[in-house]
Amino acid sequence: PQVLVVRDMPTTYQVPILLQEQGLLQSLKDILRIDALTISPVLATKGAEIWTTWNSLANGLATVTDVVEIALVGKYLECPDSYLSVVKSVEHAAMRCKKKLKIVWVDAEHLEPESERANPAAYHKAWHDVCTASGILVPGGFGQRGTEGMMKAAKWARENGTPYLGICLGMQIAVIEFARNVCNIPVPVSTSQEFDARDEDRIIISMPEHHPGQLGGTMRLGLRPTLWQPDSEWSRLRALYASTTSADGQSQILERHRHRYEVNPNYVSTLESKGLNFIGKDETGVRQEIIELKDHPWFVGVQYHPEYLSRVLHPSKPYLGFIAASAGMLDTITAEIVKEKTANTSF
Repeated sequence: PQVLVVRDMPTTYQVPILLQEQGLLQSLKDILRIDALTISPVLATKGAEIWTTWNSLANGLATVTDVVEIALVGKYLECPDSYLSVVKSVEHAAMRCKKKLKIVWVDAEHLEPESERANPAAYHKAWHDVCTASGILVPGGFGQRGTEGMMKAAKWARENGTPYLGICLGMQIAVIEFARNVCNIPVPVSTSQEFDARDEDRIIISMPEHHPGQLGGTMRLGLRPTLWQPDSEWSRLRALYASTTSADGQSQILERHRHRYEVNPNYVSTLESKGLNFIGKDETGVRQEIIELKDHPWFVGVQYHPEYLSRVLHPSKPYLGFIAASAGMLDTITAEIVKEKTANTSF
């Protein structure tokens, strides 16, 4: 028997390297008799490349000094693990960009006018954190609490050219904010049925196939296609994706979902006429999946949850683009991704 020492390391990403240095791989090969198997040269080469990349990425973390500061505007900050998959995804993206990630947690309620009266210190700190961040991230969530503060953060990002990424609820927040402040659609129409269900005429509505009165088991879940819309080749997000082709020849991606509300299709043309581009839709062309502003460094919202498919060596593309834009290197990262696509290789 062999004793392996797993001591504290600067990051968990260095633990596999520590185990390899102690001969774990050879021990596993001996126990499982892997050497008796025939491994194709292609797979052997691919495995060696993955290990080399992992070593370079993990060991390089110790020398990274450039910081990218992200304001995560959420509502479950008393339990940060609620956003664990989101945090890991921005971490993966920062590693790819060779940046040291600093997440500043901002309670969305502290951005609201009521907070200025009730807790001015928290209000001013929250706004300082939002205004000085390199990027603003609004993740998923449920319920109305804190959403007005999220909208104010989205408005700040939109008007000041700060990179913004909205996930699920974060995308819906961006749509509502745009409807109110750019399209001048009045409240209560410019809100969500999740927050005000007294009428069906809302910017964000419950999906028709789901009864709003029965929430159990009513979510749209799982891996589903998103089709890129015609004339969306300009999209910064689209440039990062390695898209596949649907049965009818349209370019598409596959991402995982978890939601029960969506953008009201009756207002899409109004929103688009003012510059909010719905560049990704489902197979029917009715359900809106991706929004992006064209004349903005990075203002993107996605209805799906890209963090579910993010990996250390394969960062989620929305998160990668967001971090790259926040670090001022989106063009560089995009060029690298395009080069990798052309070479038919993956990082």
